[in-house]
Amino acid sequence: MTDLDDPVEHDETPSLAPAKRRRPDRGLLIASLVIAAGLTLIVWGFFSAITGDEGVTRPAEIESISPVENAVQVLQQEGIAVDLEFGYEAVLIVDGIELETTNIGELEAEPGQLLAFPPTAIFDPGNSIISFTPSDDSQITEFVQGRHQARVLYWRVDEGRDSARSYNWFFEVV
Repeated sequence: MTDLDDPVEHDETPSLAPAKRRRPDRGLLIASLVIAAGLTLIVWGFFSAITGDEGVTRPAEIESISPVENAVQVLQQEGIAVDLEFGYEAVLIVDGIELETTNIGELEAEPGQLLAFPPTAIFDPGNSIISFTPSDDSQITEFVQGRHQARVLYWRVDEGRDSARSYNWFFEVV
């Protein structure tokens, strides 16, 4: 005897009774929402974070400075440096004192002789960098503990100092 010959009738009509839906577990639903919110905040944080020089709005003519704006752990003997675009000259003003500047392009030396730099701010016209490091013989012997203001006054070589612009920043010495 086969299944087709089976005299038992099979009801093949679908049931009209509504299917029971399982209610979601409330704890699992809350945990899933918390995890989803946390992942969303992490992704948002990565895309909206400001790092490096992105948060600093300095003029395009200034490529970099050291110590950076609002640095909080600068050492007393650390130097100041400003890297400008090519074709600019500059002077440094620290805590209201304009530092005497020596242009190394104008220093005279015999071939093979080691240059001795004076205790001033040094301007390198080949790289458009002005730098200053405190020393015993310079106008500023060291940076005392506390907040300091640095200012660079810069101008295009072909326009002269009369067309100078300036940029200020602060740093904290420990």
